[in-house]
Parts: sequence; structure tokens; C-alpha cells
Amino acid sequence: MKRREFIKRLEAAGFRFKRHGASHDIYERGNEQEQVPRHGDINENLAKAILKRRGA
Repeated sequence: MKRREFIKRLEAAGFRFKRHGASHDIYERGNEQEQVPRHGDINENLAKAILKRRGA
């Protein structure tokens, strides 16, 4: 999955950008945090697992 598409889906679920980490960007929704790797493409299985876990 393309990173930009993944971020759009995460933001649609209510997550907002918090900060840049060493190799990940951190998004948060309330007290939940999710780390998004900074790659052009995110592994399809990883993307689906994160979105399923966060209800996006």
C-alpha cells in the first residue's frame, strides 16, 4: 500500500500527526499512538493489520 494512501485512511479514522521519530512518523488519537514507517510503500499485511487494529 502506498504510504500516502495509508496515512489518509489513518487520518480518516481520527489520527493526527504528532511528530517525526527516528525512522517512523508518530500519529495519535486521544491516548492511542501508531507508528508509521517512512517508506514509499508499506507492506500490505502490516498496513491491513494496523488499520484493522485501529478500526480504520
